[in-house]
Amino acid sequence: MDKMRMESEDIQQENVKKIAAMFPNCVTEARDEEGHLKKAINFEMLKQMLSDSVIDGDEAYEFTWVGKKASIVEANRRIRKTLRPNKDESSDWDHTHNIFIEGENLDALKLLQESYLGKAKMIYIDPPYNTGSDRFIYPDQYGMNQDEYDEAVDLYDEDGNKTFRENSDSDPRYHSKWCSMIYQRLLLARNFLTDDGAIFISIDDKEQENLKKIGDEVFGSSNFVAAIVWQHSIQPKGYLGSFSIQHSYIMIWCKASDQFKLGSLERTAEDNKAYSNPDNDPNGPWRSGDVRNALYRPNLIYDIISPSGMVIKPCANGWRWSKETVKEKIQTGEIVFSEDETRIIRKIYLKNLEGRAPETKYGSEKMSERRGKEFLN
Repeated sequence: MDKMRMESEDIQQENVKKIAAMFPNCVTEARDEEGHLKKAINFEMLKQMLSDSVIDGDEAYEFTWVGKKASIVEANRRIRKTLRPNKDESSDWDHTHNIFIEGENLDALKLLQESYLGKAKMIYIDPPYNTGSDRFIYPDQYGMNQDEYDEAVDLYDEDGNKTFRENSDSDPRYHSKWCSMIYQRLLLARNFLTDDGAIFISIDDKEQENLKKIGDEVFGSSNFVAAIVWQHSIQPKGYLGSFSIQHSYIMIWCKASDQFKLGSLERTAEDNKAYSNPDNDPNGPWRSGDVRNALYRPNLIYDIISPSGMVIKPCANGWRWSKETVKEKIQTGEIVFSEDETRIIRKIYLKNLEGRAPETKYGSEKMSERRGKEFLN
């Protein structure tokens, strides 16, 4: 037999859920009379959603959350700690130029401020993605002593073993905790950057939009460099029952956009070895590129006629360009035909890559080498 709850339903929170179902943008976080966090309704936003005219009130472009001000205070708070070397577990202590720090990274950032202020050309961080099971500590109150704080966040279990509290997605402060955690660390990390330095941050879809807003606030929106999307998995995840998410992001900000320069990677002879000039093209060395389309485009499916009248059929997805563009590229010599005129080849000229970083190497050089031999044959 189930035990009786001995209390009535929380009608207020049930009503919040109903309003949230209709107006999710009106849901926020607030504290109750006992200081506990709970979901609440932004009534000013709700009034505006239900009004056909603009409701009076001050507006500002800003991004905020519960605990933002406290996280600024914590980032600026002085600590009485120090770094202790561990020579016994170190490798080549007397000559190494590297340092590995084990401990709370917020404290480490504060301790390193004096020694590395404005000296980091590049910072890369891989913070928790806030998946709902990430384990990181975030104190709700900063006025605690160390023992109170350890007890409050369940830092130790009843046997004295260190443990961590999960930032569960059922927590009403789920996003706020993460925002405060990353905000105070970025505030400190910015101090390490040189004027022409940059920070690279890995993230996925769960907090990417919040990271973008926080990063723009800390580093300045004009110093946002790029959001690199990269494929972290090649295996489709059909078990999700929805879209198969196989990508993550690397968000990049610089310290000062007028001093940060891209294109610092120089091409080497190794990068250029796939380029040659077997037909004495006046445009110089080139490598062959694909003219087929990776995605199905029915409007790009058409036959190409060679100079001698040979018909070259498209692949199932079609060509990369329209018929008019292909004709233009044939006239300029960017697209040429194999000796037997059964294949067409796109030329990618080395001269057009000057100042660019090397291409990613997923077999492209071997493919280019093979196609070059096909062209000669």
